Amino acid sequence: MAMGKHNIWMSVSDLMTGLMVIFLFIAIAYMKQVNEYLEKLKENQTVLTEYVENRNKLHDKLNSEFKNAPREWQLVIGKDLSMKFENPEVLFASSSSNLTPQFKSILDEFIPRYIDILVNDTLRYSIKEIRIEGHTDDDPFANGGDPFLDNAKLSQARALEVLKYIRKMPTYQNYSDEQKKQLEYWFTANGVSYGKALDKEGNYTFVSGQQIDKDRSRRVEFRIITIGDDLLENFVEQNKTTDYVQ
Repeated sequence: MAMGKHNIWMSVSDLMTGLMVIFLFIAIAYMKQVNEYLEKLKENQTVLTEYVENRNKLHDKLNSEFKNAPREWQLVIGKDLSMKFENPEVLFASSSSNLTPQFKSILDEFIPRYIDILVNDTLRYSIKEIRIEGHTDDDPFANGGDPFLDNAKLSQARALEVLKYIRKMPTYQNYSDEQKKQLEYWFTANGVSYGKALDKEGNYTFVSGQQIDKDRSRRVEFRIITIGDDLLENFVEQNKTTDYVQ
């Protein structure tokens, strides 16, 4: 009888030992998962910190260089590293992609200073693209066509004319072959139509819900896209789909 009780006690002990081993493995696996999550979080924080710091440094350089730009430029320097020329009267003639003499004069002064900041600074390694964006208002200018597509064609032609003019400038021609390759890698011409039209406060009408300010919407922008933009987008996507701690 005593031997039977002893066997039962040994079986319970073995069961408890087995359960403890299982719980130990679960705890170890959980701790490993938590450590992986913390390491990933630390890595993401570092990426985001570098992303913000690089953008702020570049913004500060651009702002320092152009904060005293002539009033007729109507140049707005955005935190998103955009340079908006918002004086439609000096950019293009109505429904035309031909640069006005006034806008050519502005580009003659703006472009050398703008490019010199970008090609001669260590932050150039953070730049992925420089978009020359043409923007229009929502006025139709062709009979029977799609006003958005018609304005997309016009805005694309305007952006392309700006890029053509830049490439013909003496300043551009004087850059080294390596610098020209860098600029060709960066610069793109983009027609945006009135998809990103602005209101009177300079905000996107799609976001604000306000009426389009036709004068502010007819503009040309130089917008810098950094490598960090991709990293930030990937970070957001990962955190949408990944649950590090179950």
